[in-house]
Amino acid sequence: MTDWIYAQTDKHEQLARLHHFSYTKHQASGPVEFVITVKEFASPETGDMQFFAQADKETNQKSVPFRPCGWHKTLLGALTSCIANIQRFDFHG
Repeated sequence: MTDWIYAQTDKHEQLARLHHFSYTKHQASGPVEFVITVKEFASPETGDMQFFAQADKETNQKSVPFRPCGWHKTLLGALTSCIANIQRFDFHG
């Protein structure tokens, strides 16, 4: 870890570093770009949930809208989980 985590002085606050990724999903209607933001928490409430990833768009809008996301103890794990959730449903924008 780097020293940015020490800027948070109260463990009840939620300081997080943001990581941004672009992911293009190819579907029958054409390519759809998603921007995924991963939050890296300085003081996660539980040790195994340090990274939270969330897409900028909802999928499955025609029935039950779903915003793809993923939690994990690593950045790669959270990002991979979010991408897997993007792939579950089509985007109907």
